[in-house]
Amino acid sequence: MIHEHRYVCRDDFWAYAVLDGAASLTPVAADPADATVDALVELYRMLAGEHDNWAEYRAAMVADRRLMLTLTPTNAYGMLGS
Repeated sequence: MIHEHRYVCRDDFWAYAVLDGAASLTPVAADPADATVDALVELYRMLAGEHDNWAEYRAAMVADRRLMLTLTPTNAYGMLGS
């Protein structure tokens, strides 16, 4: 587990948001049926719905050596500018 601090601001720096929290990485996808690819499928479904060819998608995740980063915020603060 990695503890992260992220800062995002507007171009003029008068508005910003900061998130503190923990970050974790899955192992790199190594097999179309492994837990990492299952998690990537679940994420895809949440964001885009069903894929036309899940076997192709799963194979691509392994070929691309994909993984997932999970951020768990524990604190957020910032300032809204006008």
